[in-house]
Amino acid sequence: MIIGGPGSGKSTVARRLGKATGLPVVHIDPMFWAPGWVQRSVDETYAMIEQAVRGPAWIFEGNNTLTLAMRAERADLILFLDLPRRLRMWRLVKRTLRYLGRTRPDMAPGCPERFDIAFFRFAWAYEDGGRLRARAFCTQWQGRREVLRLTSPEAVEAFLKSCEG
Repeated sequence: MIIGGPGSGKSTVARRLGKATGLPVVHIDPMFWAPGWVQRSVDETYAMIEQAVRGPAWIFEGNNTLTLAMRAERADLILFLDLPRRLRMWRLVKRTLRYLGRTRPDMAPGCPERFDIAFFRFAWAYEDGGRLRARAFCTQWQGRREVLRLTSPEAVEAFLKSCEG
């Protein structure tokens, strides 16, 4: 189970782990967004996540707070990508420019990348809300599940190399 702020690399890490392990990768964004950037209802998103969690094995990336505990119950590892705000924001700008007008591989069909100032504000604010909740969540699950907090790109790369080797 991979969590972290916007731009922390959750999707990239999930894809690399999926390739290394052969496990299916589940991205949460397509369960949250319908084509045209229409937000799904909470009930619909929850049901989709619940169904995916029931799978026999997976690498699940995303932050939906309503389903963190449900996913943690089935996870062997909680991986928290806790990277610095400046790096995450830079990555978001690069990602936006790379996919501008096209749908990212980890996004719902019909949701082309766009420059969305509200999303950038949300990503910036993660430091003061979402990050603190993620750290508290990891502390809560420490001892019940393996929890790994990676705080630099080098630490992320070293972890991935250890899984790929």
